Amino acid sequence: MRKHYDKQRRFDCTPISGLVLNFDCRDEIIPVLAGLQYVYTTSSLRNTVVDLVAQDINGESRRDVGRPGLDDWQVVVLAAIRLGCSYDYDKLQDRAENHRSLRTMLGAGEWNADSFTARRIRDTLCQLHPKTLEAINHAIVSAGHELDPDAATSVRGDSFVVETNIHYPTESGLILDGMRKIIPLCAELATELDVSGWRQNKQLLKRIKEHARSIAQISGSTSPKVLEGLPRAYERLLDRSASILDRAEALLEQGETDGFTPHALMLAERLRDWIKLTRQVCDTAFRRVILKEEVPNCDKLFSLFETHTQLYRRGKAATPNQFGRLVFVFEDGRGFISHYHFMDREALDADVVVDETRKAQKKHRGAIETASFDRGFYSAENEKELAKIVNEPCVPPRHPQQYAERVANGSVEFHRLRQRHPGIESAIGAMQSGNGLKRCRDRSEIGFERYLGLAILGRNIHVLGKLLIARRESTSAAAFTKRKAA
Repeated sequence: MRKHYDKQRRFDCTPISGLVLNFDCRDEIIPVLAGLQYVYTTSSLRNTVVDLVAQDINGESRRDVGRPGLDDWQVVVLAAIRLGCSYDYDKLQDRAENHRSLRTMLGAGEWNADSFTARRIRDTLCQLHPKTLEAINHAIVSAGHELDPDAATSVRGDSFVVETNIHYPTESGLILDGMRKIIPLCAELATELDVSGWRQNKQLLKRIKEHARSIAQISGSTSPKVLEGLPRAYERLLDRSASILDRAEALLEQGETDGFTPHALMLAERLRDWIKLTRQVCDTAFRRVILKEEVPNCDKLFSLFETHTQLYRRGKAATPNQFGRLVFVFEDGRGFISHYHFMDREALDADVVVDETRKAQKKHRGAIETASFDRGFYSAENEKELAKIVNEPCVPPRHPQQYAERVANGSVEFHRLRQRHPGIESAIGAMQSGNGLKRCRDRSEIGFERYLGLAILGRNIHVLGKLLIARRESTSAAAFTKRKAA
């Protein structure tokens, strides 16, 4: 049983519209709560947001029966706070149970016995679809543009890598990951099918660990003589892994012959998936180390748990190799992330800039007049197409000589946009450090996309709160910003 929000006034709780925030506090939760307060007190915006949440939470089920669940408004608040303040679920639970202003925003009073457990919050937020979060973000940004119409006229775009939550990928480490899942699954499946041969599963895993440790020690050496033993070490690991994989497949064949119980069928499906992934890693390791081939990235796996992870070499001095996914964002003149795009695995910056600028212009209802991008987005065709979408696009050429000519012959507006464009790096840095976009802590590809939407939502509500606080008390600590005027 759920409802949009509690319309009944409570004796033990201050109304949300009457919540008084301490604007002299510079903690990030203050502008987030100020933005949420504006969303709640603006009835049209509030209704839009809770309707979007209700479609995901109870899209195909009744809302008037069953146990009480979190209100739709509470889901919005928790979604904004989670990455608006870069909390994990345990810290979010603590804040929801002990932070007085946050409990007021949730509509939970002192007499309310409902507990906001970490698991309850996680299970509810994981029901939100990435498209729903994108629609909520659009509603928040539209509200911000109503307060500051000039913000929509200028945007700047850039892409960055959000890392997936994986360890550094090496073939030996990935093979060990696969064996750590396959061997216990085989032992459990053999017990379920009453098949012998897997009693010493712990000893099998121990041998795999010894081979992987030996490879790590050899790889860490700087001696050419020691490194010559790397192919032989990999051969030992691959031979033992192949033997275990063959035994695992034989166990599956025997189970198909004898018939699976429902539980055994579930184990068998999981085992097939792990065998497939581990064999792929063994194949790339054999080609790279034994056959000395140059294995393309499209054939590699960088994680058995986050299989959508990609390798990016973007020329960053501190992090030459980044493992994650590319995200393309547009920042408007006020600091809202007015549009974002989760890029396909093989997509490059120049491949998406025209289509995404067109979508951003549509979201802004044709208000964008200027748009700036860096040199990675340039192509002659892109420059022509962008000129059809916005009045003044700024996309510098990649070639140094062409770039120097463009700077020498550029208009005043071109130079202004070029000078202002690096500010988006500040927004990206703020999202990485303050909104959890340095590394995604959720699992799977759809979880990654949902995590991105939650981070952008927290960022936009934070910017909305800053805008409102600056209008109410421009001299307060919470309103202070180093952002230059657009």
